[in-house]
Amino acid sequence: MCTALIYQDANGKPYLGRTLELTLDLPYQVVYLPAGFPVRSEIEGHPALEYKTAHALLSITMPVRIPTAAAPMQIADLKVLEGLNDKGLTFSLLSYPAAAGHQSLEATRAVLSASDLGSWILGSFATAAEVKAALAAQPVSLVPLAVLGGVESPFHYIVNDASGGSIVIEFNRGAMTVYDNPVRVMTNGPEFPWHLTNLANYSFLTNVDKSTGSFGTFKVGQPDSGIATAGLPASNTSVGRFVRAAFYANYAEKAKTPDRALLTLAHVMNNFDRPRDITIDYPQDGGSHMEVAGLSDPNAQEYATEFTCWTSLTDLERGQFLIRGYDDINFTRLDLTALASVGEPKVLPLAKLSGAAPDATGLLKGVAA
Repeated sequence: MCTALIYQDANGKPYLGRTLELTLDLPYQVVYLPAGFPVRSEIEGHPALEYKTAHALLSITMPVRIPTAAAPMQIADLKVLEGLNDKGLTFSLLSYPAAAGHQSLEATRAVLSASDLGSWILGSFATAAEVKAALAAQPVSLVPLAVLGGVESPFHYIVNDASGGSIVIEFNRGAMTVYDNPVRVMTNGPEFPWHLTNLANYSFLTNVDKSTGSFGTFKVGQPDSGIATAGLPASNTSVGRFVRAAFYANYAEKAKTPDRALLTLAHVMNNFDRPRDITIDYPQDGGSHMEVAGLSDPNAQEYATEFTCWTSLTDLERGQFLIRGYDDINFTRLDLTALASVGEPKVLPLAKLSGAAPDATGLLKGVAA
């Protein structure tokens, strides 16, 4: 359902590429929060956790509930799926259905809802190491999500920073573990250590073509280039995508400038872009996908097909965030550094960026608080 990877340029600067796949488009919202914005995370039966953002952040969010006339949408209802802060820290939420499970937490402790991990991490910290240290002391609880039919936060979470730090926060059957991520790549299940172990099955991979060979006295040769990728998994499963992501992140040309690096990363992420109907699942054949309560897909068929709803590119050092939706060919840029003087929150439907100018920072600035 999702692929995230860090690409590094010739100077070792990091750039994050990420895709999100679902079977329908959702009401994603672009949210900017300034430093000093108050946040409250509530878990029933526990004291609320209250904090103010120490860092400005820019994110793609998803409403945690369907708004009604009696209960319109509030900014607290928008939960971070992908984002970065003004220190070059990024947060990515990826599907992981094995997360749900029993948790035992002290009733007297202030507990952070897993749905608020994105705003807490981006608003509070500058490095992955800081996040890891803070999580050792801060209880986090999976919560039933009404918008997903009551499923308990079926996700894991990836944090990257500008200095090279990378962690995976995983709730495997309820138990939270924070892993260092040496490959700076993540997809979905199985659990993260399994993916690292599986990479040993691809130790033969290289980007160097071996285009000639022989069978006895019979000489063979490739008619063109590209045989080096023959050993890559071809499927769009999370297992196959993890290996491909590690390969492309490692071997793609190391660009010499930041703009060239974003262009290279865009080409890399095209390898994970999925059109509708490339893979389909019929309900009677056991296909399983994330369902969102209260929303219908106008393009619904008798089968489910996952497609790339959006792709994002993030320049961690320069604070630039680029987004491309399914209906667009080109990316639209949002510049977090150019929002530094904005002292109030801004919310813009992601759909408004479709067909927008190459730089939509001014569009976001102009929306009402």
